[in-house]
Amino acid sequence: MAAKSDRKLRIVADNRRARFNYEIGEVFEAGVALTGSEVKSLRQGKATIAESYADTRAGEIWLVNANIPEYLQAGRFNHLPKRPRRLLLHRNQINKLMGAVEREGMTLVPLKLYFNIKGRAKVELALARGKKLHDKRASLREREAKREMAKEARARQRA
Repeated sequence: MAAKSDRKLRIVADNRRARFNYEIGEVFEAGVALTGSEVKSLRQGKATIAESYADTRAGEIWLVNANIPEYLQAGRFNHLPKRPRRLLLHRNQINKLMGAVEREGMTLVPLKLYFNIKGRAKVELALARGKKLHDKRASLREREAKREMAKEARARQRA
């Protein structure tokens, strides 16, 4: 059996689209309050956070619309796949995030859902501002230019 120190960060779900749709600001790591069947389903690697977001409710932060499918062996003790899940943060972090969302009109976007070194389910949460259409076009042009430069550099190395 492998020792606990041999464990690595295991990403379960990645929200790659968020970096295209939002300007990412400050990033936070938050724990997720899960039931047993949700943890089992996550360990199988079945989750999507592509259309999810975080919301503030009654002084707490909740992960909304994250899809963790049912664990088949759980039977009647299963969970609802898209239920809101409480995020575990320090009070000062919660206050900071709530202030940014309410005053500055920013959005809380989950970037990754993963198991940390200790085996705890964590979510990487970012304060983000939505991009306009022209910003998205500019980032597409920028990405295409980087690809072309890399392609030319590889061609020069081969020659």
